[in-house]
Amino acid sequence: MDVNGTVAEGFEPVREAFAANFALLGERGAAVAVYRDGHRVVDLWAGTKDVDGEAPWEPGTAQIVRSATKGVAAAALLLLHQRGELDLDAPVGAYWPEYKAAGKERTRVRHLLAHRAGVPVLDRPLTPAEAADPDLGAAAVAGQAPVWEPGTDHGYHAQTYSWLTGELLRRVTGRPAGEWIAEEIAGPVGADLWLGLPESEQARVGRVGPVHAPETAGGLKTRPKRAVAEAYADPDSLTRRAFAAITPLPDENAAAYRAAALPASNGIATADGLARFYASLIGEVDGGTRLFSPGTTALARAEQSAGPDRVLVVNTRFGLGHMLHGAASPLLSPGSFGHPGRGGALAFADPETGVAFGYVTNGFRQSVTADPRAQALVRAVRTALA
Repeated sequence: MDVNGTVAEGFEPVREAFAANFALLGERGAAVAVYRDGHRVVDLWAGTKDVDGEAPWEPGTAQIVRSATKGVAAAALLLLHQRGELDLDAPVGAYWPEYKAAGKERTRVRHLLAHRAGVPVLDRPLTPAEAADPDLGAAAVAGQAPVWEPGTDHGYHAQTYSWLTGELLRRVTGRPAGEWIAEEIAGPVGADLWLGLPESEQARVGRVGPVHAPETAGGLKTRPKRAVAEAYADPDSLTRRAFAAITPLPDENAAAYRAAALPASNGIATADGLARFYASLIGEVDGGTRLFSPGTTALARAEQSAGPDRVLVVNTRFGLGHMLHGAASPLLSPGSFGHPGRGGALAFADPETGVAFGYVTNGFRQSVTADPRAQALVRAVRTALA
């Protein structure tokens, strides 16, 4: 496999790991970017643009990144807090009165951000068309009774995070989430990322689909713990119901789905766009604006939830929306914060080393929080820094 792009001196291990993903782990098309202290030190791409095609991946090829979008949504709300427009300790109902229904009047903004709101499921799932309507999605979560008392426990809000964060942002700013992110985050930072893909950008986005790791020594399949496997197999479990809040599963290659704005699941980005975005959360970035103040950076990675996750059935750690380094989602170091995307994508920042990382792929595997391809690249970055 021909690997295209550049690495700065000392970051050669990342190129080697990236090439090995294609040779050993079934990679079809992917890109990885790394910034250090605001400067890009890794910019690599290889393979095909489409998981099922032959056209080559090019500079600027973008892909849907699934739940890696959640990190952008969380940053948007933290920016509103930084600007004095959103109180993290205020009840969600202070901004969104309808949300107080069904026993949720004590839900605070920080509970919503940290997956402690207690509404990871919908009693009546939404169709893809309904899910794309922000009014219908907001009404569904506003009317949903919590499955645990808000603030007392945590569980991954896999799909409902879209309408929780998107509607709160809209109530505070009066603007749709995708529009606000384009104007207040992506534009100032110079990051190629979109929530609600414009028609003008459709052609640069590749087709995604499932891939399987080959049965080789370098690509041994890992088996989930029995409790995790049983949770995903049980249609009545919180796990299955959380991921099935949109039923049937949407066609992620459809132009209509890409054009929708679902802050939990359908952001589209380049690897450089994700890395550049996270670089802006921890410092100055070449040609772009720093988004977070040092205080907000510290707030983003302050632990809010830790321990057994009632949805993912493993131990997880969350700050105010971002996943934190841990066994379920290893990042660069204990101080890192970011978010994976189910099946592959990963993006994060590490303030101690000044590193920001972005990885996107067109081949989705069964992983939820720790894809082996992304983890191989993170280990290579760690080696480069040693």
